[in-house]
Amino acid sequence: MSRRTAAWLAWSVWALSVALTALSLLLLVLNLSYPDVPVYSFWAENVLFSIGYSTVGAVIVPRMPPENPIGWLFCVIGLVWAVIHLIGEYALYTLLAVPGSLPAGEVASWVYSWLWVPGLGLLVFLCLLFPNGRLPSARWRWFARLSALLTLVGAVLAAFSPGRIVLGLPAIRNPLGIEGFPNAYKPVQVLMLILIAVAVVSLVVRRVYARGVERLQTKWFTYTTAVAASGAILQYIISEPLELVWLGGVAYALVLIGLVGIPIAMGIAITRYRLYEIDLIINRTLVYGSLTATLVALYFGVIVVL
Repeated sequence: MSRRTAAWLAWSVWALSVALTALSLLLLVLNLSYPDVPVYSFWAENVLFSIGYSTVGAVIVPRMPPENPIGWLFCVIGLVWAVIHLIGEYALYTLLAVPGSLPAGEVASWVYSWLWVPGLGLLVFLCLLFPNGRLPSARWRWFARLSALLTLVGAVLAAFSPGRIVLGLPAIRNPLGIEGFPNAYKPVQVLMLILIAVAVVSLVVRRVYARGVERLQTKWFTYTTAVAASGAILQYIISEPLELVWLGGVAYALVLIGLVGIPIAMGIAITRYRLYEIDLIINRTLVYGSLTATLVALYFGVIVVL
């Protein structure tokens, strides 16, 4: 495939992802007009994933050698999460908001029940192959094969889990769920998160042995992942147990910034655009972050004393 054809195909996938995301947001607005219909809880994350990854993929593909799959992984991840968001909103609209108004609502809910599993599996392989399109070493081949197998098994388990579709559509039951089988949504989610965590460890291992440009490339990813992880720690370990609503809002904002920053950081690392500015960004983040934390602590300390 020539670079011209690759660029045209990548930008076509980007346009499709953006169009599907726009339709998803339209359905979200329509669903919000019905107070009794639950809001699709992952809509913000899905929008960031679909737009962020597909855009970075469209930029990267024409700049990469044909044998490097990184750019295409970005494109496919963006498209898959755009489809997930669309069919999730579609199922809510046609099954709960205006029942029977549109066809194939149960089909959409069933596809949604398992499509998120390969969506997460693609993220595993993106971490394994970043930044040069190759595994960190031959010793990681077994994990790549195991990840593909477990992703397939997880998708099958999710596709036929009975009961409510816990992740995202809890008000809708799986139309093809087999009664008597355990509901596997939560275990499959934990399994996929473990695979992603191990894939991130592969990046840490790659960073330990990397030198020069590759070390800076992995540092960009490490930075954005740290932002998202700090938000998750604030939200689930500090905010929720202490019931601090305002801190939960700050934590959620950090998670979203980290999620949208990950594909951007990967794009910067691969294209090497302003690659050497990462140390300055980290320094400013530490300075302004510590200053903000000090001011917040001082403010609440004064409130408590008063």
